[in-house]
Amino acid sequence: MKAAVITFPGSNCDRDLAVAFEAAGFDVTRVWHKDTALPSGLDVVGIPGGFSFGDYLRCGAIAANSPICRSVVSHARAGGYVLGICNGFQVLCETGLLPGVLMRNAGLKFVCRNVGLTVASVESPFTDAYALGQDLMIPVAHHDGNYNAAPEVLAALEAENRVAFRYTDNPNGSMADIAGVLSENHRVLGMMPHPERAVDPEHGGTDGQAMFSGMAKALVSA
Repeated sequence: MKAAVITFPGSNCDRDLAVAFEAAGFDVTRVWHKDTALPSGLDVVGIPGGFSFGDYLRCGAIAANSPICRSVVSHARAGGYVLGICNGFQVLCETGLLPGVLMRNAGLKFVCRNVGLTVASVESPFTDAYALGQDLMIPVAHHDGNYNAAPEVLAALEAENRVAFRYTDNPNGSMADIAGVLSENHRVLGMMPHPERAVDPEHGGTDGQAMFSGMAKALVSA
């Protein structure tokens, strides 16, 4: 199994994400934003959290136009898997791979703490190792995590079982308590919480571990 983790100027969770993939058995390649091609034979691309390009213009907007993101979009449209966490979720929305937009937190403050999540869909390799309705505790660390989308988009997400996670105690004002969403083919996941920061007992919890191990298991059995 092969994973690539993208690094932009301002990424600060790229190593964490690479370590989480490696712990689940992935062979990980680190890819710089100015590269134009992804490694061959790749299974999944990880876009990490941070503050790519200082969050100028809009969060993720400049990163979404980096050379490597053209290859990420092509990988996704060819049926490849992509996981975007925090700033990575913002990047995926800016590329159009996921619908909606991440706006300033409703409280207008940076939020950094563990939050409760409920698993809202198990119809993806990212979530099928969890139980539907399972409660998780996963860290968040963001200033612009308030998920917004048009009413028809929200209706489609609900109808197509594409809301992956919901907050049990909404920290940012996201519509319908949405913490993560899936693409139409359920192979692209964007989420604001950081599962890569909850994969080792030293992190204070391991509720993120099943995302990476479940992904590995799904790819092996595919």
